[in-house]
Amino acid sequence: MKNKPFVAVVGGGIAGLSCAVELRKLGLEVLVFDKSRGVAGRMSTRRGEGWQCDHGAQYFTARDPGFRAEVARWQAAGVAAVWQPRLAVMGGSGAHQPDAGLERFVGVPRMTAPARHLADGLDLRLESPVVGLRRDGVSWCLDTLNAGESVARFDAVILAVPAPQAVPLLQPVSDRLAAMAAQVVMRGSWALMLRYATPLSLPFDAAFVNDGPLRWIARDCSKPGRERMETWLLHATAEWSEAHMEDSSEQVAEALLAAFSALGGAAPVAWTAHRWRYADSLPALEDECAWDDSTRLGMCGDWLNGGKVEGAWLGGRALARRVAASFS
Repeated sequence: MKNKPFVAVVGGGIAGLSCAVELRKLGLEVLVFDKSRGVAGRMSTRRGEGWQCDHGAQYFTARDPGFRAEVARWQAAGVAAVWQPRLAVMGGSGAHQPDAGLERFVGVPRMTAPARHLADGLDLRLESPVVGLRRDGVSWCLDTLNAGESVARFDAVILAVPAPQAVPLLQPVSDRLAAMAAQVVMRGSWALMLRYATPLSLPFDAAFVNDGPLRWIARDCSKPGRERMETWLLHATAEWSEAHMEDSSEQVAEALLAAFSALGGAAPVAWTAHRWRYADSLPALEDECAWDDSTRLGMCGDWLNGGKVEGAWLGGRALARRVAASFS
């Protein structure tokens, strides 16, 4: 390739970063846009004075050989480690039972660390929500909310965002990809981060919950490399969250703290709530990624490849290879 093709990647989660890193390896020029102040997407950590808590993805697994090799690189770089919590299952015996032999990995010292590691050396444009895609001859232009700024002259565009956010961007430019994204319904999840002055004397560090509004609880400070302040994370079920998506933080905290209390949890000295509007997808597609060679427009994300961190990384890498092949 005499002149490097210039690719815009919209979304700085694991899928977008994996795609951007692979595109760079394959000799293309990349600019990553993200609406937030930092990368990581749902592999997020909330931080406050003297505390931190992973409030998005809680851990990830690595079954594919390619992703296992990537995780090994993260471990060697000190940004990931195995988490071995005392794991419990609460409630209905016929529901989820954890795999006792499963390796669970987390970012170190917080869940954002692998994404930040991937982003190192990439050209990033943060706090830049992309609100429109336009064709200018054979090139793509991206419109952002930054004072109506338009960033032009991309040879290809990758959307690594939740399906509901991709649909309005795609509808004016690609009926096929817009229809594909529109198939997916993404559900929300409420997260509640709890702080304690002293450790809770509970016989587990994490638990799957099969009854009531809670789906998952975890002693965040039990993860490798964490600060010592006692922090717990409560995740509500998708069904309960969807039914209460517009409730106030106070209403949500009251319900989830009552459920935690019923499982032995104590009242915290402080709490913080976060509403994830796009936490999982129905259905989670198995397409790995999507690419339209005629327009050089593509999509990747966990919702396209099984709904997990591993699928997001694999889909991003696969899409990068398809993009590079289209310019060969």
